[in-house]
Amino acid sequence: MKSKLKLIPFDMTAHLDSPEAIAEYLTQVLADGDADELLRALGYIAKARGMAQIAEETGLGRESLYKALAPGAKPRYDTILKVIRALGVRLSAQPVEQPTPVKAKPAKRAAVTA
Repeated sequence: MKSKLKLIPFDMTAHLDSPEAIAEYLTQVLADGDADELLRALGYIAKARGMAQIAEETGLGRESLYKALAPGAKPRYDTILKVIRALGVRLSAQPVEQPTPVKAKPAKRAAVTA
C-alpha cells in the first residue's frame, strides 16, 4: 500500500531571518525584473520583520502597506523607497553585461561624376 505524502504550506518569511538572506532574496527578485514579484518579495520581508513595525517606520497604516505591496498594485516610488529603508536594505545599480559591439565597416564612397 502506498503511503500518502502530506505537504505543508511553504512560508517564505521563515527563510528571511537575516539581513544577508533578505539581501540575497531581493537581489534575485530584482534580477528577474518582475514588478509584481518585487512587491510580493517586499511584502514577505515586511511580514518577516513585522508588518506593524514597518508600517510605523514608513508612516503608512498596516492596511495601506498590505495594499501597496500586493501583486498588481501600483505603489508610488516614494512608498517603495520608504519600505526599502524601513526593511534595512539599500538598492544599488550595476551595469548589465552586454556583448562587445561589432565595429561597423566603413561605408563605400559613391563615385562623384561631373
